[in-house]
Amino acid sequence: MGIACVVIGLGHVVLGNAWIPGEGSADATMDSLGRFFGAIFVGYGLAWLWVVRQTPLPATAVRWLAGVFLLGAAGRLLSLAARGWPDGMQVVLTVIELVVPPVLFWLADADADADAEGEGGADAVERPVVRT
Repeated sequence: MGIACVVIGLGHVVLGNAWIPGEGSADATMDSLGRFFGAIFVGYGLAWLWVVRQTPLPATAVRWLAGVFLLGAAGRLLSLAARGWPDGMQVVLTVIELVVPPVLFWLADADADADAEGEGGADAVERPVVRT
């Protein structure tokens, strides 16, 4: 997920309106806004890449990042209600943004539960301490 967000965000930063289906002719204000939010999306993707490399996986961070993704879907739904149907690709993205966060919430909970059960139990693995 992190890599996809970084690539999509960089596409917005580098290509501006040309990266958005049907919006190549949007004005300078929309181009500026799109490039700004593209940079924010790069940061969001980098946050995912940082989180998934942590051991144990920080379930709270996963929940927050999933919640932000779901908030993006809410914004798209508000736009749908206010302005009508967007380009088909935006509809596909909305569906993804509505489906993926609940899965991530569930996985974060399952991982947190597994970590809690493993602490001090028979399955616990003691990790070596490295002192520098």
